[in-house]
Amino acid sequence: MIDSTTLLFGLPGVRVERVERWADGTRVVHAVTASETAAACPSCGVFSTSVKGQVATSPRDIPYGESRIILRWNKTRWRCREDYCERGSFTEAIPQVPARARTTRRLRTQIGMAIGEAARSVTEVAIAHGVSWPTAHRAFVAHAEELLGEPEPTRVLGIDETRRGKPRWEHCTQTGRWVRVDPWDTGFVDLAGDQGLLGQREGRTGATVTAWLSERSVPFRESIQYVAIDPAAAYACAVRTPGLMPNPTLVVDHFHLVKLGNDALTKVRRRVTWDLRDRRGRRADPEWANRRRLMRARERLSDKSFAKMWNAIVSEDDSGQILSAWIAKEELRTLLSTVRTGGDPHLTRHRLHRFLTWCIDSQIPELLTLAASIDTWWPEINAYIHTGITNARTEVCNRLVKQRLQPRLQACPVKIEDDI
Repeated sequence: MIDSTTLLFGLPGVRVERVERWADGTRVVHAVTASETAAACPSCGVFSTSVKGQVATSPRDIPYGESRIILRWNKTRWRCREDYCERGSFTEAIPQVPARARTTRRLRTQIGMAIGEAARSVTEVAIAHGVSWPTAHRAFVAHAEELLGEPEPTRVLGIDETRRGKPRWEHCTQTGRWVRVDPWDTGFVDLAGDQGLLGQREGRTGATVTAWLSERSVPFRESIQYVAIDPAAAYACAVRTPGLMPNPTLVVDHFHLVKLGNDALTKVRRRVTWDLRDRRGRRADPEWANRRRLMRARERLSDKSFAKMWNAIVSEDDSGQILSAWIAKEELRTLLSTVRTGGDPHLTRHRLHRFLTWCIDSQIPELLTLAASIDTWWPEINAYIHTGITNARTEVCNRLVKQRLQPRLQACPVKIEDDI
């Protein structure tokens, strides 16, 4: 029959002998082994009857109550008398406290659930349970690996990178020099189903994508028909790796294409400002004062706001390069908006020709570079216009990683003495 104290303590495999309270209020639970299988040799499995000695260990257990609680487990060290067994002696172990473990399994499970399920920070949970940051993080990793399995096959896969923390400098042991390391991660998201973030791998190179996809099952890779990426040559080359996936269609996300147009417009505006004034833009400069209107979509500008922007820039920029870059950006948006009409091929070719012609005729270096980029990625852009597939879900996952997980996982480690 189990006594009430052992039943209340609730750690399978041990029996509570007594509980004492120290002067500072700390409760010490003295327990002995109650599992009969603990006397079996872990190497040969034969039960031992030869006692070598008694040892006491204090594995960290789950907190209970306001005052501190310490588990003092008095266990036996046994000799293994089997001639064929290489192990001379061993100490008792139970499933909740395996050999050489300094924490109970139920404590590690509770820590992992607190971080993974309740979205609490590693630092906060480590302090609350009286363990170090690495111990809490290992418990979270074990909890995640137990829950996360092989993702289900998906028809559309989204790939994008996200920055994890600030750049740091590391000492290279081979060259003896300090190198700058940017903590980038590559995320893989299910864009066709409801699985969300399928996986994340450190780095943003083609090898990172190839390694993650190679670890997936053959049915998973064969089910992928479309892969949405930003205009990154490394990701495109990785997806096209022979033998990796049968024949996926690459789709470039339109958000990054519009960003390319806005970046080209910004570069033109800054260069023209330097040419006119030999300095950076200031509040009194019309092109700087209207920089946000230049970036805004035409349909989101009122007629009054548009006329104010146009007239102010025309009066200052005699070359007309800034407004030419703005028109090129709007022509690119018009080309991408063909997706709303079902990707009509004739309309798509007409708008593409109009955009490229405008950029080439302007002879503005930034617009020539933009036109070359669009022409290079046109098969992938055309795939977006016909399918309407975007990387919006991937961007949502990136934001969640940055806003919720990154501050917690990047928190400074907590060092607690006597971490058992």
